[in-house]
Amino acid sequence: MLVHDFLLAENVFVGLSSSSKQHLLRQISEKAGEATSVPYRIIAKALSDREVLGSTGIGGGVALPHAAVAGLESVFCLVVLLAHPIDFEAVDGEPVDIVILLLTPASARTEALNVLSCVARRFREGDAVRGLRAARTGDQVYAILTA
Repeated sequence: MLVHDFLLAENVFVGLSSSSKQHLLRQISEKAGEATSVPYRIIAKALSDREVLGSTGIGGGVALPHAAVAGLESVFCLVVLLAHPIDFEAVDGEPVDIVILLLTPASARTEALNVLSCVARRFREGDAVRGLRAARTGDQVYAILTA
C-alpha cells in the first residue's frame, strides 16, 4: 500500500491556523465530513474517543490522529501543515505542525493497520518531514508524500 492509494491532492491543506488540539480536531473533522459525506460530529467523536486512549502526537512535530468511523466506505486521508505549531500533548512534548488524519471504515481493522504502517514508514524518513516543512503549496506536499 502506498500513500497515493488513499490521499487525494485536494485533501492537503497548507497554512491552516488552529488555536488548540480540540480546535484542530474539529477543523479536520469538518473538512473530512465535507469530503466523505459522513457527518462531521461522528468523525469528531471518533477522533475524540481515540485521543482519550492516548495522544496521537507521535513526536517530531507530527500528529497522526486516526479512528475507525461508522458509515465511512473507504480509507480517507487528510494532511495539514499548520501555520503555527500547537500543543498536541505529543509523546515528546513538542508542539505539532504536521497533521495526518487517517479515517478507516469501522469494519476494516486490518486495512487500518496497513494504512497506519504505510504512513509511519513515510515519516520515519527525515527527508520527508524536512521536505514537508519546506513546502509552501498543497501540490508540493502531495508530491513529497506520494513520491
